[in-house]
Amino acid sequence: MPAKIKQILLWALFIFLIYAVLTDPDRAADILQAVWDIIWGGVQNIAQFFRALMS
Repeated sequence: MPAKIKQILLWALFIFLIYAVLTDPDRAADILQAVWDIIWGGVQNIAQFFRALMS
């Protein structure tokens, strides 16, 4: 992806995130919590996988 397009998309994402937080902060916090739960669950599953390999 060309650098110019990537930069435009990153700015658009940043502006959207600011808009989402300012217009509905509770929903934005819920979404962030859900994303964090997904990431944390993935990390825990990977750790469990490697623990199972080691035992």
